[in-house]
Amino acid sequence: MGQVAWKALFLSLFDYKTEKYVIAKNKKVGVLYRVVQLSILAYLVGWVFVVKKGYQDTDTSLQSSVITKLKGVAFTNTSELGERIWDVADYVIPPQGESVFFVMTNLIVTPNQRQATCAESASIPDALCDKDTDCQEGEAVVAGNGVKTGRCLKDRGSTRGTCEILAWCPVEKRSKPKKPLLGSAENFTVYIKNSIRFPKFKFSKMNVLATNNESYLKSCRYSQEHPYCPIFVLGNIVRWAGGNFQEMASEGGVIGIQIEWNCDLDKAPSECNPHYSFSRLDNKSAETSISSGYNFRFAKYYRDAQGVDYRTLIKAYGIRFDVMVNGKAGKFNIIPTIINISSGLALMGAGAFFCDLVLLYLIKKSNFYRGKKYEEVKSNSRKSLSSPTLNGNQSPEQLDGL
Repeated sequence: MGQVAWKALFLSLFDYKTEKYVIAKNKKVGVLYRVVQLSILAYLVGWVFVVKKGYQDTDTSLQSSVITKLKGVAFTNTSELGERIWDVADYVIPPQGESVFFVMTNLIVTPNQRQATCAESASIPDALCDKDTDCQEGEAVVAGNGVKTGRCLKDRGSTRGTCEILAWCPVEKRSKPKKPLLGSAENFTVYIKNSIRFPKFKFSKMNVLATNNESYLKSCRYSQEHPYCPIFVLGNIVRWAGGNFQEMASEGGVIGIQIEWNCDLDKAPSECNPHYSFSRLDNKSAETSISSGYNFRFAKYYRDAQGVDYRTLIKAYGIRFDVMVNGKAGKFNIIPTIINISSGLALMGAGAFFCDLVLLYLIKKSNFYRGKKYEEVKSNSRKSLSSPTLNGNQSPEQLDGL
């Protein structure tokens, strides 16, 4: 018995299966088949070709260059610096005009620092001491300004003091102005020049209006009505990002400027336009209020008549702007068109396969349809293999299922 089964299995490997077309008069399965066909057709035409433009070859390897330049002047009058005019050379860092730039809006100034010994700030926990042994000589103050000398400095009548340190003295002040010193930076302007190129299609464009009018860039300001004016007001950028400039200027923050180029090169080049979006990137919230903002320190160094170095330390608060560029371009190509049409035809076949499963296994008369669809034919059979004919023409077998 086992040998017979194995022999039958072996011989079945040489069977050839050919299609047999059966017209099933089943309205439910017929409606299902048409619904599946229409759904696949709608997906192919609507989503693949209209929305996703599946007939196009695309290029996402965008090559981009960003140049920035700020304009604006501010006036301050402080006890540390006196009356002072601030221009772009003072408040823009770095000065080269890169895609990431920082505009200083508030600062803490500690002038005339020299390398000497002095008391560490009492606001630093590691600097607090009760006796000299609490200030181990040569040990750096954690989150502090210098190295401990081994002495604990106390005010008269005080039982607790701070460690003496070797550092740039006096140490940095801890309090900053309540109002941003350069709050007028809200009216400063930034020129953002963006040049892009899609190498696959050898297509290049800029976000600056092509004009011979030299006064255009001096008078225009970016808006929805003037998308090719690359002059932006800083206050508007912060407002479009959902922030308040004066609040952000006090503590600092990070703003993202997104330039997106989505170009359909089957249309005229004038239809390829930049689209701007603005967002705040430093995630200011009530939970992160302690670590919110943006600041860093830098110093300006000098040398007195005796050849001794001294410096002015500046803790700068401000807004960092990150200009980010992305995009893609598409153009008609016969190869993706053929690939997507072929995929659609393959889905049509999958729809027929699904309806076959319903017809042969899920409805009441599935055994009847299955018997009519699959027929075993042997080469020595005398049974005619031809289907019934009408008027001498061969026709598929028709079944009335319901």
